[in-house]
Amino acid sequence: MELLQLKYFQTVAYTEHISKAAAQLNIAQPSLSLTIKRLEDELGTPLFHRKGRTIELNASGRILLKHVNRIFLEIENAEMEIKAAEHHISNTIRISITNPRFLTGLIGDYINASPESKLQQGIGSRNEIITSLKKGDMDLGITGHPIDDEEIESIVLVEEDIVLVVPKNHAYRGETTISLDVVAKEPFISLADNKEYSRFTTMLCEKAGFLPNLAFEVDSHTLLEIIQLDQGVALLPVSVSRNLGLNYIQIADETSVYPISLSWVKQKWLSPSVKDFREFIILYYNENAGMFKI
Repeated sequence: MELLQLKYFQTVAYTEHISKAAAQLNIAQPSLSLTIKRLEDELGTPLFHRKGRTIELNASGRILLKHVNRIFLEIENAEMEIKAAEHHISNTIRISITNPRFLTGLIGDYINASPESKLQQGIGSRNEIITSLKKGDMDLGITGHPIDDEEIESIVLVEEDIVLVVPKNHAYRGETTISLDVVAKEPFISLADNKEYSRFTTMLCEKAGFLPNLAFEVDSHTLLEIIQLDQGVALLPVSVSRNLGLNYIQIADETSVYPISLSWVKQKWLSPSVKDFREFIILYYNENAGMFKI
């Protein structure tokens, strides 16, 4: 069993597609298929369920992937420690987030405090962040709900209040609190490109006994324009509502809070710069918790 075999296997496992994995690895598809077949023969068991052109890990494959991730994690740890011992410590911090607002406000403060640091920030879905953390492509990740995975450490930074945003001339504008079932028949405006948050707001509506009538799915700037045109209501984090100057009402349901969570791989060697940034993020959210509450 060779490291190259394991790297090929890891790539196939995460892409769940031989052709896409071959393109990523810049090798011929038949060569990749043969490498996977030899690995399966060596282990004496299939590692994937084949479904046409797509494949997915079976139970044996999931076990192997867990250990392969650890192998490459330890190799990366060794490389980082060697660089640290030779005083070639990188100041680069790699972080991926599901929503740009999670770093809004703190980036400027951190760069002013640590001007030598270099930040590489990515935007991805929850699943993409999990994959990039496990593969070592990212050091830190910020998502909504904490990541429940045995390979990843995850902490909740804050639980933010979600509010009902209404147009300025809406019938319920003067209310201090509201039950969501009252607006069950209203057209809803949803934030686009954030499936994790959309699932959460849909769950809040389902709990209130209805499915939201999604009239618009747009970004935050377009959302402001549509709300001002009296085109619907929206479920938004209170910090976003305040920053955009929107009219909002507290939701009576106490479960209408959305977590913001920070994650990293357990046992991964983190540079002093990454550790400092991790602690800075935790401290920032702790000191500014009030902006996420009504």
